[in-house]
Amino acid sequence: MATLVVSCHKDPKEAVTPTTNYENGEELSAGVNGTVFDESVNAFNNAIPGLNFDDNSKFVVGNSLNRNNWVIAPSSTTGRDGLGPMFNANSCSGCHPLDSRGRPPLFPTEGLTSMVVRLSIPGTTIHGEPMPLPNYGDQLNTKGIHGIPPEGNVTVNYEELAAMFDDGGKYSLRKPTYQFTDLGYGAFPSDAMFSPRIAPKMTGVGVLDGIEELDILSYEDPNDANNDGISGRANKVWDAEKNKHVIGRVGWKANQPNVRHQVMHALLGDIGITSSLFNEESLFGVQKEKYGNLPTGGNPEISDTALSQLVYYTSALAMPARRNVKDAEVLKGKVLFAETGCVKCHRPKYVTGTHPEVVQLSNQVIYPYTDLLLHDMGIGLADNRPDNQATGNEWRTAPLWGLGLSKIQGNYYLLHDGRARSIEEAILWHGGEAANAKSSFVSMPEAKRKLLIKFLESL
Repeated sequence: MATLVVSCHKDPKEAVTPTTNYENGEELSAGVNGTVFDESVNAFNNAIPGLNFDDNSKFVVGNSLNRNNWVIAPSSTTGRDGLGPMFNANSCSGCHPLDSRGRPPLFPTEGLTSMVVRLSIPGTTIHGEPMPLPNYGDQLNTKGIHGIPPEGNVTVNYEELAAMFDDGGKYSLRKPTYQFTDLGYGAFPSDAMFSPRIAPKMTGVGVLDGIEELDILSYEDPNDANNDGISGRANKVWDAEKNKHVIGRVGWKANQPNVRHQVMHALLGDIGITSSLFNEESLFGVQKEKYGNLPTGGNPEISDTALSQLVYYTSALAMPARRNVKDAEVLKGKVLFAETGCVKCHRPKYVTGTHPEVVQLSNQVIYPYTDLLLHDMGIGLADNRPDNQATGNEWRTAPLWGLGLSKIQGNYYLLHDGRARSIEEAILWHGGEAANAKSSFVSMPEAKRKLLIKFLESL
């Protein structure tokens, strides 16, 4: 009997056959070498098992770079100075607590704690990236070092949208609206575009670097040639090290090519730390005129050695194993996940190739539940801000591994802006290419909806 899998080099039009069978090893989300069994609050910040002494040392040092704060330059702490001048957090863990996901503000006046707002105006840079906002750049920095005004603040309010399942059950969707306040460097231009994004969990992102590019591209169907309503396509982004465009696989819109680029972009955009590849402070317009000659933590502010340790730490984070994989109700929910068409985007399974950072993650059978492609998710989730080749309606299919443990910090806060307070609410926000899958969920009786959710909670 066929099993619910997607293997490497498959025809992207091949159907996924639903089954109640347990597949041997499917609880090992990141493979034999990349999975740990941990359901505690620390589930997302474990090293992959079996690291040797040298690799474990790199992981430990990388962990310290991830958790400890950067400080203002000049400082006696020369290996960790250079914060700002404007920033969103003073450490990686400030946005990724325990390497887990961030969240939106809990009340309107809280401000952004582990969430950022991307900014741009129409047009693209020479490499096809979003055009930075004059005097603000490509991200709103809500904090500044002593004497430097932050770029501004954001207030988030929510409207409850009432709706009903086909069986009469009621539900409500939380729709966010954003207001920019205390702008420190002039009003935004009338054509300004913005995209609020919570910090995704760090765990698992490194494993995805091991998926071969051909496997990702094999699932593209940009013109919907098989008429199934799904037309995924890869984002194409600039790799500054290779000096060419490659497929994107990291970020809400797959706007970064790999973990190494993501780490360097986050250091610069979120904390204000330069690296050897991105060695200019993130200052724009009047900011550069005012603060371009401030003391820095060196050039670059993070050494190549420290950067490699931080990248290794991020790459070597283990994914917690699935739970209750043989439970009869979980297996029934797995069938429903296939029957609704969710697997057309949330592809369950890959076999990694040669991993660029962590040799132990090479040739692993993994279950990330994503195709890493862009899909039109409809007007309800649109940020209306293009990002490289991604349109304002498109998002990368979010990996679902670790989903059931995402609540260990108190709530789910799902989707790109954390608007969804539950797995159910996240499903109900789906539109565009996912409209049929959502419609199938809405038409299910409550008992079947619970089975599908139970399966997703097992991931």
